[in-house]
Amino acid sequence: MALVDLSAPGEDFDADPYPFYAALRTAGPVHQLAVGGDRSWLVVGHDEARQALNHPALAKNWLGSELFGLPAAAAHTNLLESDPPHHTRLRRLVSREFTARRVEALRPRIQQVTEELLDAMAARPDRRGDLIRDFAVPLPLTVICELLGVPDLDSSRFRYWSGEVVAPLGNAGPDSRVMEQLTAYLLELVEAKAADPGEDLLSALIRTRDEDGGRLSPDELIGMAFLLLIAGHETTVNLIGNGIRALLAHPDQLAALRADPEGLIDGAVEEMLRYDGPVQHATYRFAVADLELGGVTVPAGASVLVALAAADRDPARFAEPDVFDIRRTGPGHLAFGHGIHFCLGAPLARMEGRIAVRALLERFPELAEDPDAGPRDWLPGTLVRGVTRLPLRW
Repeated sequence: MALVDLSAPGEDFDADPYPFYAALRTAGPVHQLAVGGDRSWLVVGHDEARQALNHPALAKNWLGSELFGLPAAAAHTNLLESDPPHHTRLRRLVSREFTARRVEALRPRIQQVTEELLDAMAARPDRRGDLIRDFAVPLPLTVICELLGVPDLDSSRFRYWSGEVVAPLGNAGPDSRVMEQLTAYLLELVEAKAADPGEDLLSALIRTRDEDGGRLSPDELIGMAFLLLIAGHETTVNLIGNGIRALLAHPDQLAALRADPEGLIDGAVEEMLRYDGPVQHATYRFAVADLELGGVTVPAGASVLVALAAADRDPARFAEPDVFDIRRTGPGHLAFGHGIHFCLGAPLARMEGRIAVRALLERFPELAEDPDAGPRDWLPGTLVRGVTRLPLRW
């Protein structure tokens, strides 16, 4: 079996990784990765991805893994990087406060922020701008900060922190100083909320207790704030950016959505998530026992990387998977994961995506990519998928 090197394909892979994944799927659903050799595996088949995402022999807590030489930090004490029973307890406590009712209550504010950002875009005399900077970033950042009760967050500093966590520019991974700075900031925030609580989600998480009187520890609160701020922001940025790119590249689908936004917006957002979702690979999982995936034996101690982008273009699961079709029906995608680690913020991301895309298209009937923009700058790495900027005219 040939080793797969995800750093080898280069710029073509950054722009369009899907032919690369298609070739891998043709050869088999599971492959060895060059990084880690026989101790690291990549899953590209849909059925195998679903199995891996919820396999009891694949753990998420990386602190004992040889793959990463990173020090433990309070920010890592979160749902994404924990396993049962710790994960079960965390999810139960967080779910008590991060409810469907709390998310639905955000709808008027999301609509208001959306309209304010579109007003600012409409006021530009040149009728041009960067959708990422002017709309896709500030919308979810404003929403998640208000949800958590984060006062006056320095958006430029946070964007740098967030980018270094999910798409570090250096090949060595995230700058350790970023985690130190972000953890220190979150510690101050948690302490301030404990001393002077409000009606926000973070204050509610500090107060909440389970049936046995247990509550989130200070490290767990920092970890949840870290996860909600980073994941609740980055994924929606790229859902909006990738979704608008897909619509502009498929005029027939754009015209259909404009003609029937009420009837098609839900399906359009789901297809955006499947066709070119914001998360290219799930975070690493670690085998605590030997297991079989797609006819391949993954030994205990090995790491497994699930390519969500590859799984959601698997022809064994989706008819004509490379076709962008906002009327698509049938099996669901894996953009939000699967199993016990299914994204807790999926309802919020879907709501933001539906409101943002619909309002953007309704406000700007002539929305188009800026022909003078030059080549695209793709986010580095293979965790998140998107562009650093998306110049448009309207």
